[in-house]
Amino acid sequence: MAKCPECDAEIDLDEEEVEEGELLSCPECEKGLEVVQTHPLRLDAISDDDDEADDDEEDLKSDDDDDDDDVKDAEEEDDHDETEDEAEPR
Repeated sequence: MAKCPECDAEIDLDEEEVEEGELLSCPECEKGLEVVQTHPLRLDAISDDDDEADDDEEDLKSDDDDDDDDVKDAEEEDDHDETEDEAEPR
């Protein structure tokens, strides 16, 4: 038996049937929970902020990758323009 850290609802779990790191949800408030300890059984609420922070970091990484591609494309265009300028007779 464990209690939800968010709403204090009793959650019927057997210490022998769960593993540390297992993800659950509270049947009352539907909050995401993680088993952080099995003996005695202890649950922690999964923070929504952590999930959002991870998503933000992934978005930033993909934006950075896009920026790198834009820089490479611009450099290639500059190289191409210089080559055309050099090929023209003066």
